[in-house]
Amino acid sequence: MKIKIKVFAFLLCSLSTAFAQIPYGSNQGKYLKIKDSKVYYEEYGQGMPLLLLHGGFGSISNFDKVIEPLSKHFKVYAIDSPGQGRSPQIDAISYQIYADYYSAFIDAMKLDSVNVLGWSDGGNSAYILAYDRPDKVKKVVVSGSNSDTDGYPDGAVEHMKKWEPKTISKEFTDYWLNDFKRLSPNKDTWEKSFIQLRDMWVTKSVISDDHLAKIKSKFLIVYGDKDVTKLEHGLHIYRTIKGSQLAILPNTTHSVFQEKPVLISNLVVDFLK
Repeated sequence: MKIKIKVFAFLLCSLSTAFAQIPYGSNQGKYLKIKDSKVYYEEYGQGMPLLLLHGGFGSISNFDKVIEPLSKHFKVYAIDSPGQGRSPQIDAISYQIYADYYSAFIDAMKLDSVNVLGWSDGGNSAYILAYDRPDKVKKVVVSGSNSDTDGYPDGAVEHMKKWEPKTISKEFTDYWLNDFKRLSPNKDTWEKSFIQLRDMWVTKSVISDDHLAKIKSKFLIVYGDKDVTKLEHGLHIYRTIKGSQLAILPNTTHSVFQEKPVLISNLVVDFLK
């Protein structure tokens, strides 16, 4: 198979002009009832709808440095996943359940078609959403995503299985717990939320290769060259989704949207336009 990979040079990464940071909640976001719960979302800009799907134990604020430039080109719908950010906790989570909520969001908002930008867990759910809704999802950009746990560093699954809310490192709890208690409408359910996410992360399969191969949406698959997700796993996904593109960003970790907001915004706009 002939491989066409976009490798973006260090010259592009030298672009340092920062975009305006959009504060979380700055536009008085709304709640949309979905199933037996509701999700919090914020809207920015005009144009083709673009769904922003954030990472695990994150929120819309994961995209605070890219919402402003993206909203110049698209109607941005930034969504807090069920049980994260300002969205209430639900009884059970999985990447499929997240995708079902995003699908219901598209229908409830009466969107004829959408593009999707997903980071980390949001990217994982974006694969499923694209497979489930070829009638709605046109183009997708994913960053730091994985289709199963083979994409994790060696030994990561066994390590994560041992994670417990009361014993995990202070670095994690300071980062996640403080944000959770600041935003969540279910502030006393931190431990349950943590366990739900941990169990989802160690579940072997996100989406099968057979389903990846049947995706009709156009995909741009992005990784930092220092991403925690194995680059060979990203290459496997790229080879499996027909017609997809792959971008490896130099000197970049998993936190693409915080480290290289100018570069990733330009890539997203260029691909989606």
